[in-house]
Amino acid sequence: MEWTGEALLIGVRRHGESSVIAEAMVAGRGRCLGLVRGGRSTRLAPVLQPGNTVQITWRARLEDQLGQFIVELLQARAAELIIDRPRLYLSQLVCEHLRLLPERDPHDRLLGMALRLIDSPPDGVALVQFELAVLDDLGFGLDLSQCAVTGTTEDLTHVSPKSGRAVSRAAAAPYLDRLLPLPSFLTTRGNASPHDIADALHLTSHFLQSRVFGPRELALSATRDALVAALTQEH
Repeated sequence: MEWTGEALLIGVRRHGESSVIAEAMVAGRGRCLGLVRGGRSTRLAPVLQPGNTVQITWRARLEDQLGQFIVELLQARAAELIIDRPRLYLSQLVCEHLRLLPERDPHDRLLGMALRLIDSPPDGVALVQFELAVLDDLGFGLDLSQCAVTGTTEDLTHVSPKSGRAVSRAAAAPYLDRLLPLPSFLTTRGNASPHDIADALHLTSHFLQSRVFGPRELALSATRDALVAALTQEH
């Protein structure tokens, strides 16, 4: 069995004395793992950095085996990310989210969004959209199209922390202390202030933690708070 594809490296872990197991998002194939022999060598270690784009050739005797990766560098990002802390944190968070996806299940929309995020100046709105898409692809998408109580599509201001459904201003009024704010840019496509972005990232973090990370006994990256602070700073 063999295939070749372009991929975003999202994780690397040691295996034995000199090899590594690399984790990559491959166009058309999704999250794939493979053994890289000699991956800790001075020649391959700089290539096998999360955030780099590589060409991967995967080989195995049977399709359901781990298999072996042969890796060729296409675009090195690691060096530029190291000197730009917000972009580094963003790249780490994006890779962390992509590692949540089921193995060998194509998610090309998320891969495209991830590459645009990593290759652009840090953008809070784009990160919110990416995290909402991650929740959606994992089967936990939020329903922000209409009020869960009245069915109206107008003046949606809050989200139920349990159902993930939008709530209108009138229906939310008696329960404001129990609901999450819904920034208007998520429903009207308008402009987003730093405060709006902070609310939106709080919204996505709540559902990522309660529906994805928590049940897997994981926690969101410790650097996420620093990234959110940088993305929501008033200018």
